[in-house]
Amino acid sequence: MPESIVLAFSGGLDTSFLVPWLLERYERPVTTVTVDTGGLDPSARAELAARSRAMGASHHELVDARDDFFNETLSFLVMGNVLRGHLYPLCVGAERTLQARKVAMIASQAGAWAVAHGSTAAGNDQVRFEVALRVLAPGLEILAPVRDHGFTREFESNYLKERGHAVSTERKSYSVNRGLWGCTIGGAETNDTVEPLPESAWVLSKGAMDLPRADEVHVISFCRGIPMAVDGVSGTPVELIERLDALASPFGIGRGIHLGDTIFGLKGRVAFEAPAATVLITAHRELEKLVLTGRQQRVKDQVSAVYGDMVHEALALEPACRDIEALFIRSQERVTGDVRVSFRRGSLFVEGVSSPYSMKAASKGVYGEAAGEWTAADARGFSRMLAIPSMLHVRADKEAR
Repeated sequence: MPESIVLAFSGGLDTSFLVPWLLERYERPVTTVTVDTGGLDPSARAELAARSRAMGASHHELVDARDDFFNETLSFLVMGNVLRGHLYPLCVGAERTLQARKVAMIASQAGAWAVAHGSTAAGNDQVRFEVALRVLAPGLEILAPVRDHGFTREFESNYLKERGHAVSTERKSYSVNRGLWGCTIGGAETNDTVEPLPESAWVLSKGAMDLPRADEVHVISFCRGIPMAVDGVSGTPVELIERLDALASPFGIGRGIHLGDTIFGLKGRVAFEAPAATVLITAHRELEKLVLTGRQQRVKDQVSAVYGDMVHEALALEPACRDIEALFIRSQERVTGDVRVSFRRGSLFVEGVSSPYSMKAASKGVYGEAAGEWTAADARGFSRMLAIPSMLHVRADKEAR
């Protein structure tokens, strides 16, 4: 593939249009690359390859990066209990740096001239891709024709039709992006801040609220902060995430509508479904409460917010992320145990948690029942000492008057 163009390929209208457009504009072979970070079954993978060939690409490559996605990104989102805006588990967007790295690696190995992507000027992904590409492959040209030329969907459709390519005339009411960590849904309702998504628009949990469903109890097992088993059945983290998605989505667990700040500073709103992410982060956080000190938890909460912001805002390659990840790894040495959760229609309930490193079990005292670790005199002195700063503040105010 000498002097070729490598195109990050989703198979949607924008990237399908770009294959023949790049061929005609630059007269160079185009290689399409799809980096699978979840959400693609064998049929979808085959359709992507066929679509690439039909558009005129000289070669299509699919990279299964689900394990890398967990190891390099999702594991730290779990360890950090990362929820942007205290709600959104970064369902889509967190994978873009990894996808850019895989595309850049293939482009470099092939001696390509440029990397192209189909992002528009309106979204966050253009920034995520380009920041990563400039850091990882500074010698490659970066092409973003849809953004830079302002191509409309109508123009792209007509362009493909004129060249004999089949184009769906159906205009979808909702745009869906799906990955291993969940999916996002955008439509007319999310363009404003008032209306919820209709029941029919949900993807993973469609119909979950229509009929009663009996509660289910499941046990999530962790070892050093990493999920290891569900209901005693072990598996790779990717397998467990996919299993939890199947178990939790019929209950409507993990639904939400996130209102927050885009990379450009605008307010954005998006609906999301993250069944496995919601279960794992909720269970993991509860296990941490049992085995970490209060100060460990508070420090983690502070850096987790920073980490989530950097991943969201295209700064996943920032050295500070590696520093925070080192803290996360160190903090997880005792985060081992089982969390029993109840799946209920529309909600998740943590029933109980156990760990060989339980700080509660290690105590001789029982909260509200028996001190165990101190005497009554100790408690009286502690209360007096704890009150001193406020006592002095009040005394100084009175004396100043």
